[in-house]
Amino acid sequence: MTERLHFAAAVGFEAARRVTLLPEGHRSGRLHGHSFLVRIRVALKDGWARFPGGEVDQLRERLATAVAPLDYNELNREFTEPTDENIARWVRRRVELPDVDNVGVQSTLHEGVDLDIADHAHVWRRYIFESAHRLPNVPTGHKCGRMHGHGFEVILHADQDLGGREIGVDYDHLDELWAPIHVELHQACLNDIAGLENPTSELIASWIWRRLKPRLRELSWVTVFETANCGAHFDGREYRIWREMTLDSSMRLKRAPDGDPRRRLHGHTYTLRLHLRAPLDELMGWTIDFGDVKELFTPVFLQIDHQPLHEVVGGEDTDTPSLARWIKRRAVEVLPQLDRIDLYQSRGCGAILTWDGAAPALPV
Repeated sequence: MTERLHFAAAVGFEAARRVTLLPEGHRSGRLHGHSFLVRIRVALKDGWARFPGGEVDQLRERLATAVAPLDYNELNREFTEPTDENIARWVRRRVELPDVDNVGVQSTLHEGVDLDIADHAHVWRRYIFESAHRLPNVPTGHKCGRMHGHGFEVILHADQDLGGREIGVDYDHLDELWAPIHVELHQACLNDIAGLENPTSELIASWIWRRLKPRLRELSWVTVFETANCGAHFDGREYRIWREMTLDSSMRLKRAPDGDPRRRLHGHTYTLRLHLRAPLDELMGWTIDFGDVKELFTPVFLQIDHQPLHEVVGGEDTDTPSLARWIKRRAVEVLPQLDRIDLYQSRGCGAILTWDGAAPALPV
């Protein structure tokens, strides 16, 4: 079991663009604007930062400096074709880090591209449907056994080798493929749909996969958000789930140099995502009950939420990677299915700790 640590940073910018390589008359060919979010993920070498524990802030500074020329600019002055993919390539060159694992460009709240060092593109698009459901096989008294509803969110993930091309799978193509599925799922009782008699997040994801994969060979994952804080992925072979929560905690960085404000007591609202992988329970239709994940993790959560972290963790520092490792040591004792922890100290800025698997990128 090899532990891997990646640092993550994110920076927003406002810009206008025209994308002219799309068919004539496409709305993106007109000058328009976006609130972009650029994300970077990198495995940094020891000693890269000015002090141990300062990596997240320094990486964000590096990314902000790289992206600054794009802010309040017309991107066609910098690029012949300012696609999300080309913006990601530009950022990767400008940031001047040798081991950048991934650069993501999120052009709206609902779509983006993640580009790896081999020019492999992960295109994602988010959709929403409003539906009712109940889980028929849960124990008596379980709240999900009652008919209730959700504003479900679905992310379609499409992976492909770009081979130098300026654009990957077009978002409009994903929209066309999603449209008939939306008609089936939106404002419906999912239990009444053939194949969704037991509509867990996992089985909704695999139901969507079976309908889309024959028409979209690049489809790599289907993600279903049951709520804003939990959901499931399916990639045609295995299921994964995640549970997200926030921590409002105080801390100080004891290894920050004298005079650095981060030595003082300060705090963050952390976003914590626990990722788990387990076989599907054929009767229940889920891998692990989201409620069980919450219940089992609660004792760990209570140790660090609304707490002075520098006192809780003892002799360790409370930088974000150190805190992620502290959480891992305690969480795997009660959640052995856990294989990834994302811990962000601000939007998109933090640490990603993995040790036994992979999961698709999720918006931050």
